[in-house]
Amino acid sequence: MDDLFSGTKAVDQKLKFDEQGLHDWFSKNLSEFGSIEKIEQFRGGQSNPTYKITTANKKFVLRRKPPGKLLPSAHAVDREYKVITALNSTDVPVPRTFGLCEDENIIGTSFFVMEFLDGNIYWDLLLEDFNPKIRRAIYDSKNKVISALHQVNFESIGLGDYGKHGNYVARQVSTWTKQYLASQTDDIEAMNNLIEWLPKNIPDDDETSIVHGDYRLDNMIFNDNHEVIGVLDWELSTLGHPIADFNYHCLNWRTLPQLQDEKYCKESGIPSEKEYMDMYAMRTGKDLNKHWEFYIIFNIFKIAAILQGILGRVRDGTATSKHAEERGMQVYPLSEAAWNNVLKEYG
Repeated sequence: MDDLFSGTKAVDQKLKFDEQGLHDWFSKNLSEFGSIEKIEQFRGGQSNPTYKITTANKKFVLRRKPPGKLLPSAHAVDREYKVITALNSTDVPVPRTFGLCEDENIIGTSFFVMEFLDGNIYWDLLLEDFNPKIRRAIYDSKNKVISALHQVNFESIGLGDYGKHGNYVARQVSTWTKQYLASQTDDIEAMNNLIEWLPKNIPDDDETSIVHGDYRLDNMIFNDNHEVIGVLDWELSTLGHPIADFNYHCLNWRTLPQLQDEKYCKESGIPSEKEYMDMYAMRTGKDLNKHWEFYIIFNIFKIAAILQGILGRVRDGTATSKHAEERGMQVYPLSEAAWNNVLKEYG
């Protein structure tokens, strides 16, 4: 799998751009690093096309909006640039940024440039190529970084206007309900039940922090000491509820059978769900136990709504992946699992 998604390749024909325009921009803004020698495209499924730019003296990463007609708020590379730049002044490891270009005449779409971090990206959540000590170190570093993110004083680094303050979960439930209904292809009883139940059961533990929105192992770069040196892909970041954000990336413990087995966790070095929660609670001082299952239900609902959107694109003939329908059909078991959790935890 690593070979499919990691590394670079020649730029796809449909994602090529005016290279001379970029040469001119670099000459004007980053001339101290020398002229561009090579442009490659990163593999993987980024919704914002991502390129490796090699100059005479340094390597960079360029993230741009994709070409073509886009939804007004989608692919907001300016927001990614803003949050990464702001976080450079904190303990959250992110790449250094070098400039944002919103002039679409340069390469066809707006883009930003950041440093290229040379490190390791892991796609296997079970980290089967490593011994227990290294697995533990990787999970500990992952936990340490999201704990640091959720403790950043976002006002002090200029991100007070990065999103709405408060009511994040209520707004998310409303948004994903609308998205689900807009792409609905079948009457799924479990989803209907969740749509009715969720708004009435949102916990009264509202708080606001920066949230990544898609915090997961393959959105991080690690050094050879197994520490996170950069968190990537901030496209879904905003101001939101930290526990909802932390809970989202803990769904692995509910979806991977191995991680539900405490004996496996102990032998592998990977923390159990409870251990991982306790690590975050110790670092942040937050109480996760009271409403943890609500956030599990909420996040599974969110994923189910996203998968329904894929089924809607299959129906409309706009799905790009040949596996789209198979993936989208997971809306059925996921929504059932979430509703069964409601019945189990709340009666």
